[in-house]
Formats: sequence, C-alpha cells, structure tokens
Amino acid sequence: MPIHLEGNNGPVAEECDVVATRVVGEVPGDLRGRFYRNGPNPRSGWSPHLYAGDGMVHMVDVTSRRYRNRYVRTPLYADPGLDRGLDHRVTTANTHVVLHEGRLLALEEGGFPYEMTAELDTIGPFTFDGRLAGAMTAHPKRCPRTGDLLFFGYSVRRPFLTYHCAPGDGGALRSVAIELPACSLMHDFAITATKVLFVDSCLVFDLTAAQEAGSPWRWDATRAARIGVLERADPSGPVRWFDVEPCHLSHAANAFDAGDTVVLTGTRIPPDGQAGGMPVMYEWRLDLTTGIAAESALDDVSTEYPRVPDALVGLPMRYVYVSGFFFEAEPDHGEIHKYDMGTRTTYRLPYGHTCGEPVFVPGAGSRAEDDGYLVTFAHDRVAGTSSLVILDAIAMTVTAEVHLPVRVPGGFHGTWVPEP
Repeated sequence: MPIHLEGNNGPVAEECDVVATRVVGEVPGDLRGRFYRNGPNPRSGWSPHLYAGDGMVHMVDVTSRRYRNRYVRTPLYADPGLDRGLDHRVTTANTHVVLHEGRLLALEEGGFPYEMTAELDTIGPFTFDGRLAGAMTAHPKRCPRTGDLLFFGYSVRRPFLTYHCAPGDGGALRSVAIELPACSLMHDFAITATKVLFVDSCLVFDLTAAQEAGSPWRWDATRAARIGVLERADPSGPVRWFDVEPCHLSHAANAFDAGDTVVLTGTRIPPDGQAGGMPVMYEWRLDLTTGIAAESALDDVSTEYPRVPDALVGLPMRYVYVSGFFFEAEPDHGEIHKYDMGTRTTYRLPYGHTCGEPVFVPGAGSRAEDDGYLVTFAHDRVAGTSSLVILDAIAMTVTAEVHLPVRVPGGFHGTWVPEP
C-alpha cells in the first residue's frame, strides 16, 4: 500500500456528525468558535498520489464539542474519472479552507475555490463575481492592515502566473499577468506590508515526465531558483528578481519589510538527493540596495506547515509554529515546534500520537504575540481515534484534548473561525 494511503493517511469512508466522547483537561473559556481543516480523502479508497484524493473538510465546534465532516461536492466527486482539461470547476478542492467575506472557501491550486456553508454543505464554485478566470492558489494571504485578500494562480499555459487582489473594501477583483519563461511549481507565496513575493523554483512542468514517471513535475538542474519582488502599490510594475540557491518553497511562514531588506521565512526543499530532500525551516534576506539575497537554514530538523498569527501576516513577527515532518506512515510520535527567531521549543506528542498543522488562535485580550492557543487534529493509532488538541502557545503544553469517537485522517491546512 502506498504511504499516502497507510495508517492515518488512509481515507475514512463515512460522513458523520458526532459529539466528542470526553474532554481531557479544560477547554479555555475564551476559546469559542470552530476549527475547520481540509485534506484529501479518496472516496474509492485509492488515489495515485497524496494530492489527488477527494477534498473532505472536517469541523469541530469547540463550544458544543461537535464534530462534522463532509466531502466537497465538485464534479470530481460525482465523476472521479472526469478529465480536468482547462475547466477550473473540475477540482478536488482538497488543500485548504479559508474564510472570505463570510464565505467558507475550500481551495486547491488547480481550480476555482468552492464555497461551503458553515455546516459544510457545498454551494458551488466561487469566482469573485465572474472575475476569476483561472486557478487560485490554496494559500491566499489576507493583509491585516487593509483587509485585502491577495493571491495568485499559476498555469501550464501562458500567462504562467497571474497575481490577484480582492480589496478589503469589497471592490472588484484586480488581476495582473506576470511574465515567466516557463511554468514552475508555485504552491505558496508571501506578502509584506508593501510587497508581494513569488518563488520561481526548480520544479518545472514537463509533459514528457508526466507520461514517463507519472508526475508532471521534475527538477531542472540547469535552472536557477529565484525570488521575485513586486510592489503592492504598483502591481502592473516590474518584478525584481533575486537569484537564490536551487530549491523549492514548500510553504511560506511569513515575510516582512526590514528597512532596505525583505525577510522571507518558510520550509525549503533542496534539490533531489540533497539533505535527504526533506523540508526544513529557512530564511532568505533580500537586500533591495545591492540586489543580493543572503540565505541560511534556521534548523536541520524536518518540518512542515509553518504558521504565524493571522494578525501578523506580512508584518515583523517573533514566533513561527510548525509541525514535525515524518515521511513514514506511522511515525513513533508527532511534534509541534515553536521557533523564536531560530531557537526551537518542541512539544512532543505521546508515543503513537501524531498531529497536523498547528493553527494559532489569539486569547481574549491578548497582549503578547504568543498569548493564545494552538489547535490541531491529533491521531492515536492504538485507539484508532482522533482528538482536537489545544496547546498553550506560550508554555507549549497541552491545555485540553477534545476526544472524538471517530478517526480524522491526516490532511493539510485549516483555519479558525471565532463565534460572532
């Protein structure tokens, strides 16, 4: 059995609506709302690779202790053999779930977002009043200063990259095509208060590779990686490119302006065969005066799914929260790391317990950056069940475990929606 279908990566067959069986510890009184998380869950029980399963969104209402899961009803749900072609309605919608203007959107970078109700019923494709003509990244960024939703889409046909801004004042979507020499795999990006950053990686689209190896993406050893910097105030202006060491940006943690320097942190994957090919926390510092990029690894521990507080996206931050990354079906334990500008504090789950991406939720009236909670789904492979784990983000200790009577399979990204 492939690793992406073993252990807790294996799909669950049933959509359900259940109440937590027990709570260990005490759920903080100021933590009131819902945690949503998306991930691949192939209905047939099989998929060719990790990213191909049907999208299923999982929800825990922390106030009522209720858990609910539902498939995203895209055309691929009804007809798994459907050819995507250039129809952006045909998508798995299996990677992320975000809130935009009261709409819950399930995302996957190959197609349109799919709108869902708070109870996870599928409404249908969301195209920003028909202005979105291509695919949307699964990793949009909301500027905490302006409320603008910034995102991009990449394509195997020209234009290979398109940048979008949905204004926070409710104005119409604005889109700008950005010239690239070829299509590279661009899963994530970053913003600062004044800039947008794109990472043009060494993973390029190759139809021949798709026919021979089953994947359309291959490392191009002749190609340099680079980071493009676009001014948010002039999105139609030139992109300034900085050459960096060959790599692929798996996920951006954050970026911010620091005088004449732009700082980007995230999980970096090196070229095939180097450092085991596993993602680690990394930093790039782009000097706008000299045009030179300085870069360095922040750690040698394999990690994934970095997050910062939503209120600090694009702004200077001190902490990054990230999950340990184990490329095996049933690792001994999971880990959640808290980076304090390179210094790592780790919470290690008990033996046989693994977890996913940690999402930061600020505490009521919080004053410190880390004054809040981390929420994530965890799996106990001995019991075969899952729980919503709540950590104190300052102490990096467990506050509560909301135990569910069902298994929540491994997945990707999620969001916290507070009670109104």
